[in-house]
Amino acid sequence: MDLNNQVLERCSAEERQRIGIHTCPGGDQDSTHSGDVDYAGLLPMLFEIKVGSFYMQLASESDPARVLQIVKEHIKPDQRVFVGVIDPINPHMEKPEEVRDRVLEAASYISLNQLGTTDDCGYAPFADNLSTARDIAFEKIRARVAGTALAAKQLGTA
Repeated sequence: MDLNNQVLERCSAEERQRIGIHTCPGGDQDSTHSGDVDYAGLLPMLFEIKVGSFYMQLASESDPARVLQIVKEHIKPDQRVFVGVIDPINPHMEKPEEVRDRVLEAASYISLNQLGTTDDCGYAPFADNLSTARDIAFEKIRARVAGTALAAKQLGTA
């Protein structure tokens, strides 16, 4: 990819391992086209970028198993994927058990040493965004932490 040649090749392998890329097709509800981006077209190219981490919107994905299969097929051994397990834009309050189940599903596709959790984007991408109240945001974050801990315990990594 051109990005690798122009910018990332200036970085050492160690520096590239500390770089992460975030992607969120459809996460910005104001956009008219990002929801049209299918992970099937994006991920094979994305994992060719020589960076260490990828932060992916997945909680709001309509077919997470399909996306996880694509990740499994294209992730490189030195890369980590942080999957979105909380949807900040959706008013539904996730329970830790829902988060746990999302982590366990991801763990069935991605090696545990390459897997992490994150939130989908949407807490406040713009200064005037009031879509998610502060107390709801903190509750969702607590659910992510608690659910990830439940999954870690079940997977024997806690």
